[in-house]
Amino acid sequence: MRHRKAGRVLGRNASHRLALFRNLSRSLITHESIKTTVAKAKELRPFVEKLITLAKKASLVDDGTPAGKIKSLHYRRQAMAALGPTHGTGIYDKEDKAATEKTADTVLKKLFSVIGPRFKDRPGGYTRILKLHKRRLGDGGEQAIIELLKDGETRVRASAPPEAPAPVPVAE
Repeated sequence: MRHRKAGRVLGRNASHRLALFRNLSRSLITHESIKTTVAKAKELRPFVEKLITLAKKASLVDDGTPAGKIKSLHYRRQAMAALGPTHGTGIYDKEDKAATEKTADTVLKKLFSVIGPRFKDRPGGYTRILKLHKRRLGDGGEQAIIELLKDGETRVRASAPPEAPAPVPVAE
């Protein structure tokens, strides 16, 4: 039994699972929207949101002072450690052409120069998971799209339940 064991194993050992999350997060940072299984998307969300939080903190502390630059560098190195050796991988579009933006030539640079500042004023919840109706061909796995929120976009939540009426005082 798996009492009090957090997280999904996804049929992999620890090193394979870490490699999976690194690859999925690199693809999510590059394309800002990927299609995967629901279980992988739900496990990827905290991994990617921690990376985005590091990028957001770096953009908040980097004010041009030496102390701010050192702290920003520390956050960048933490993200490099989490992304592993793929942090310097180039970003390619759907036609396998290198991205032409001068700020988006590697995954790490895009994370810290584009995505981090985008969520500077957001307290958390940088991703959205949309479940797809169509199941995967072959094993019939449930599919989902995990995507980064756009600039200024808010998460759509179900309407809040109506507030309960105030208790009526009982006269004795």
